[in-house]
Amino acid sequence: MKNTYFQLINQTYFFPQEGFDNRNGYLTFHNVSLKYLIDKYGTPFKLTYLPRIGDQIKKAKNLFHKAMKANNYRGEYYYCYCTKCCHFSHVINEALNHNVHLETSSSFDIDLIRKLYEKGRINKKTYLIHNGHKTDDYVNKIAALVNDGFENVIPVLDSRLEIDRLLKKTDKDLTVGIRMAINEEPQSAYYTSRLGIRSSEIIDYYKKSLSRKKRVNLKMLHFFVDSGIKDTLYYWGEFRKALKIFADLKKICPSLDSINLGGGLPIRNNLGFEYDYKYMINELVNTIKSVCEEEGITEPNIFTEFGKYTVGESGAIIFSVIEQKQQNDAEKWYLIDNSLMNTIPDAWSIFERFILLPVNKWDNEYIQANIGGISCDHSDYYNSEDMNQQVFLPSYSDDDKEPLYLGFFHTGAYQDAISGYGGIKHCLIPSPKHIIIDMDEKGNYVDRVYREEQTVHEMLHILGYE
Repeated sequence: MKNTYFQLINQTYFFPQEGFDNRNGYLTFHNVSLKYLIDKYGTPFKLTYLPRIGDQIKKAKNLFHKAMKANNYRGEYYYCYCTKCCHFSHVINEALNHNVHLETSSSFDIDLIRKLYEKGRINKKTYLIHNGHKTDDYVNKIAALVNDGFENVIPVLDSRLEIDRLLKKTDKDLTVGIRMAINEEPQSAYYTSRLGIRSSEIIDYYKKSLSRKKRVNLKMLHFFVDSGIKDTLYYWGEFRKALKIFADLKKICPSLDSINLGGGLPIRNNLGFEYDYKYMINELVNTIKSVCEEEGITEPNIFTEFGKYTVGESGAIIFSVIEQKQQNDAEKWYLIDNSLMNTIPDAWSIFERFILLPVNKWDNEYIQANIGGISCDHSDYYNSEDMNQQVFLPSYSDDDKEPLYLGFFHTGAYQDAISGYGGIKHCLIPSPKHIIIDMDEKGNYVDRVYREEQTVHEMLHILGYE
């Protein structure tokens, strides 16, 4: 009996499923024919499917509004996009089409904000949440926004020192937030986050410092868990601790009216992914409501900072297998036409897993395989999956007319920034072509090249040879 790759997937998961289908022997991604793109553009290429961004935003907004209605919640909900997840204009503009607010992390982010304002993509009422350590340049640019009349600038204080530095740069009132330093998960390399102010010191800091500064209004408590919003004892424990601090602070600070839930919702990183978004969002809203009723305070506005959730599932990278090597009796290697370290750096740096699927040859028998990049680095490989641990892919013959094509999916967050998009790459392997897929007014897919594959001249120019 022939054990085909299609049979393996069909027996292991529900398939087809959202975003993925097999049509005429080839994989589609959000109904887009990957074979069409391969034939048109060749491999390797990065792909950004813009409509997915709007779908994610609408989904989260809808679930929060429904949860608030069901719980008779009196606060407002504000969806913020974290620019650090993907700074590209096509991504942020797509997010802004769905009335989101923005969160920044560094000085140059403010220049990006200015560009968006100049182009009419945001206005002076857009909420701008400023996280991260405040360098002098960052402080100056935040203060300049305030001085220029941006009404909802909220620098989130990461340390006690930042407020006085901000006040020196403007004579206007400042609306600020406080970031609460959280205890990390037990397996972390350290106990308490370096980010934010110790939870045990926040009340005292407000009483002895912020409350005495006439031009400062404390609006927001910022709560961030790096592992994201998960249904774990650890998450709910830290969350309830934050709500207790919020309640104690609210009783002595009338201007405090918002809680910011940093750390986002997860995205699908395997075909067996299960996460009850409706349940989790309802639990968040219900928990805040319950604590506020217990403490006798008004429910706060809820801000969320969803970056990876917003853009992660819009991305994919498509490769060709250019050679197969049997290095010993048990290990088969598929070598692809670029570097995994360069294109999906999270896979080797923090062992992040992405959805991996072949584009073609689903009717071939499957085998266990290791995927290797073409760099000379031994770490340039991918050989484990979240669900199966091992990687299984279709076998093929070297005599086949068509190569095996592989896709890594839901790669839209962080990978370009961490890999240094358009810059120098390991072993001088070029950044692949970048394709953008959008939808026109009639609902037809439109594809275009955002950036061609990096050229040798671009690299040599950066290196000072040209």
